[in-house]
Amino acid sequence: MNIRDLINRYRTDDRVTQFTKALNTSKNPKIQLKGLVGSADALVALSSYFLLHKPLFFVLPDREEAAYFLSDLESVLDKQVLLFPSSYRKSFDFTQVDTANVLARAEVLNELNHDSEYGKIVVSYPEAIAEKVIDRSALEKNTLEISLGAKLGIDFINEFLIDYDFDRRDFVYEPGQFSIRGGIVDIFSFSSDLPYRIEFFGDEVESIRSFEIESQLSVADVKSLTIVPNVQAKFLTESNISILDYIDKDTQLWFKDVEFTLDIVKAGYKKAVELWKALSLAEKTQNPDWIDPKFAFTDEKLLGDHLQDFPIIEFGKQFFYQTENRFEFETRPQPSFNKDFNLLIHNLKENEKAGIVNFIFTDSPKQIERLYAILEDIDKTAKFTPINSMLREGFVDAQIQTAFYTDHQIFDRYYKYKLKKGYQKSQAITLKDLRELKSGDYVTHIDHGIGKYAGLEKVEVNGKTQEMIRLIYADNDLLYVNINSLNRIAKYSGKDSGVPKMNKLGTDAWDKLKKTTKKKVKDIARDLIKLYALRKTQAGTAFSPDGYLQTELEASFIYEDTPDQLKATQDVKRDMESPHPMDRLVCGDVGFGKTEIAVRAAFKAVAEGKQAAILVPTTILALQHFKTFSSRLKDFPVTVDYINRFKTSKQIKDTLAEAAAGKVDILIGTHRLLSKDVKFKDLGIMIIDEEQKFGVTAKERLKAVRVNVDTLTLTATPIPRTLHFSLMGARDLSIISTPPPNRQPVSTELHVFNDKLIQEAIQFELDRGGQAFFIHNRVNDLMQLGGLIQKLVPKARIGIAHGQLDGDALEDVMLDFINGEKDVLVATTIIEAGLDIPNANTIIINHAHMFGLSDLHQMRGRVGRSNKKAFCYLLSPPLSTLTSEARKRLSAIEEFSDLGSGFNVAMRDLDIRGSGNLLGAEQSGFIAEIGFEMYHKILDEAIQELKEAEFKGLFEHEPNRPFVGFTQVDTDLELYIPDAYITNITERYNLYTELSKLGNETELAVFEKHLADRFGPVPPQVKTMLSVVRLQWLGKKLGFEKISFKKNSLRGYFLSDKQSRYFDSETFTKILTFAQNHPRMCNLKEVKNTLRIAFDNVVTVEEAIQTLELID
Repeated sequence: MNIRDLINRYRTDDRVTQFTKALNTSKNPKIQLKGLVGSADALVALSSYFLLHKPLFFVLPDREEAAYFLSDLESVLDKQVLLFPSSYRKSFDFTQVDTANVLARAEVLNELNHDSEYGKIVVSYPEAIAEKVIDRSALEKNTLEISLGAKLGIDFINEFLIDYDFDRRDFVYEPGQFSIRGGIVDIFSFSSDLPYRIEFFGDEVESIRSFEIESQLSVADVKSLTIVPNVQAKFLTESNISILDYIDKDTQLWFKDVEFTLDIVKAGYKKAVELWKALSLAEKTQNPDWIDPKFAFTDEKLLGDHLQDFPIIEFGKQFFYQTENRFEFETRPQPSFNKDFNLLIHNLKENEKAGIVNFIFTDSPKQIERLYAILEDIDKTAKFTPINSMLREGFVDAQIQTAFYTDHQIFDRYYKYKLKKGYQKSQAITLKDLRELKSGDYVTHIDHGIGKYAGLEKVEVNGKTQEMIRLIYADNDLLYVNINSLNRIAKYSGKDSGVPKMNKLGTDAWDKLKKTTKKKVKDIARDLIKLYALRKTQAGTAFSPDGYLQTELEASFIYEDTPDQLKATQDVKRDMESPHPMDRLVCGDVGFGKTEIAVRAAFKAVAEGKQAAILVPTTILALQHFKTFSSRLKDFPVTVDYINRFKTSKQIKDTLAEAAAGKVDILIGTHRLLSKDVKFKDLGIMIIDEEQKFGVTAKERLKAVRVNVDTLTLTATPIPRTLHFSLMGARDLSIISTPPPNRQPVSTELHVFNDKLIQEAIQFELDRGGQAFFIHNRVNDLMQLGGLIQKLVPKARIGIAHGQLDGDALEDVMLDFINGEKDVLVATTIIEAGLDIPNANTIIINHAHMFGLSDLHQMRGRVGRSNKKAFCYLLSPPLSTLTSEARKRLSAIEEFSDLGSGFNVAMRDLDIRGSGNLLGAEQSGFIAEIGFEMYHKILDEAIQELKEAEFKGLFEHEPNRPFVGFTQVDTDLELYIPDAYITNITERYNLYTELSKLGNETELAVFEKHLADRFGPVPPQVKTMLSVVRLQWLGKKLGFEKISFKKNSLRGYFLSDKQSRYFDSETFTKILTFAQNHPRMCNLKEVKNTLRIAFDNVVTVEEAIQTLELID
């Protein structure tokens, strides 16, 4: 059965038929539906929709309720419901426009302009309907429709877009931009979530396809496209009307609370007028998008008058109109079971006796399985029908004899509405911008060391043009790098982005530095691999598979597991159930659910009579984890305790005695847990949070523990993807890279220090019952700042926290804040790691320019951990006074409002937080000298060499590395991307880099297809370049360190290391045999101590490939 079948129960219900009849027979009736609780309102509304097919417009009290209501509607319908939002980030504040919302509004207007068989359904809220819209005729007049086969011409489109203030760019990333490249036009309309690519054949439109912002690649073909300009800014002063003037007159308006809506509109209009009056003339002139409220908003009187012209259905608790059309429903809320499954079973059986049919809504088949598993363990006779769909709130309607229960309420889980993902400024684009090489940036070349990038340059080679990378070294030495050798170069990034020392060409200093680094890295890696090998031979505890309690604990998690979180949990359990001690590293960003994995692992150990130790780097984190673990495990027979400097010596002594006696199941603490006097009766698992923050002594103690106790390490330090494979030999690794679904992005804004802003931000948070952080990293004037905030927000209860407070005082302040007894916490970065206070959703960071990107990201991660919209304000001096690095960091954090998505890369490229700790030991000295990317390459080589030599037996199942890591190709062929094909130099460089990283024919074919998609037919020079890549791969496969293909002569140079295992390989034997059998075709010869094979009369690159393929 599905949810649509359930709606039919209402379609035949007397109350529904009566009020739909009243809607159908009277002119603009006012109807009231009383007694609808939970999601009953959405189901009843839809039953009327299926009967009458009229357009519906719902107005809920706020955006949050509107989104939940819309989710209910979309669970039933197989069509999209339109959300009509407000254009602004904060209600009626026209100075803070949200581009995604402007797009969504334009999209709704555009949709309402097109007819459909069934009426359209729109969901909105007071702030949104108070905003005026452009009228239909003005919208139609200023909209351009483009269809396949239309004769338009690129010049016409160019003029139209410029007239409507579209911005011409090289590439399109944001609404309001367009680009023209040859016969291709890219456009980002204001009514679309994605931009579109139009390809012309002469003046005729040959194809239209949407494309992805990040990859710039086509997604889907469409037959037509509507281009809508920014109606919000351009036309609102000329032709503004209420949204109620825009919609069809037979639309039914459904209001949760008419009076509340009118009050919000009244207060908002007044607020907007005051804000407009307070602006200076200069501010109004500088911001043409800011519109006088009389053009932008409707007031409550005008709105009230408009409501008379529509049928209105009120379905809340308060009723506004006088009417006889009131219909009573007798629904009651889903009972609160508090995860007591005996209560649930009793209730299901009672319903059954009363003739009520039970339906339970779940959001996944997995939850249905969990329900069945739990109920079967208690009582198999309880009956219910699962529905794989979701409602916001369950209810029982005795009149139609149906119970609609939701699993998220049964399990007390957090349920978040699912909205269509609209336009979001692409973070990958910003990352790309941060990673891009600009002239003057430092780079590291694997063979020559650190130099400066000086752009691309066309160079003549035997009369043929090639594009090369120009690098400058010490004493202004120049090096030109072939585009085939681009993977030898990496942008230099050291710790804290310091200025590196440039190398001089022609000396051995760089080689010596590489050798020294490799030896040190090898020593560290060797110890780790020995420990890994030792663990594989030790007997550990093999835990049993999950029992009923484990299933119940996991089902009670209030959020939905992400796929990565689920996989990491399974990895951990599999390790725990194996006979060898676990040593797994779980890596995931702030707020990605690592703590939940730790809770499950600890509980699994405790369920079998073992103890768990949780090791954390800070006293505050120990307290936070204690609260988290205690809260998650409160319904289970588990004792949780902690030790840190907040506790007295006697308290610690007593706790340790109980742990030694086995009376404490889970003990949480800082490095104090590693002291010799800490004994466990039967330790089953050690969980370490952010191991890289511990000192050397603590790490040495941990090595000893790891050999025979299951160890789980959690870290938010990103591990570059390139290292995942090589680290596998030293640690078992689980990566959580997907953020929790529907976690709202944190709205991040950059400002100069401003009393008014601070006052408004904190007051706004307090008015909605929340708490705020104010971060200032100087202890000496923290009290003064606390005093300033007290003066600005007199009613706020303020706490001050920093690391120099004694244990008791700091604990009191933190506990007061955690327990909601303080409203604002003015603190140093002591709050950075792991603090989780869902009620705190505003953070103000003073002197933000003084922090690294990762610190800012960590601190911002303290807010936005609930279903409330969160705000982060970065205060810094004016951007013009900051260094370019600080500006980049602040711009990046402002744009990275979402969790996750590429933050690993951002951290790696900008801050390299904890970069020296990948192997559990500090190596930042090497990183400063050689750069992060080069350090990775050396680390990778070192681990591979150890695996192939000293630890060959342990890794014999792993395939050997290729004999040659890289084959250099020197040629006099034309190798470049013509300027006429791609004018943007940075894009050409990026494409050369991408090409140098490809590894097989499939990737090369995709690369060529993408070029044609984005820039049109591929020119011959580029096709030659792709063929040279194929030649390079063949050379690598055959074991050539270098290929020279010049003046119709092909030369392959073998490895210079005569001791290499290559010379005993099948590959080399095959080449020798070929040379002996084809003496006229090729010859083998030693030149300057290097063996080479030569072929003459090879004219084209295709012939060169065919020649080498004969050997292969």
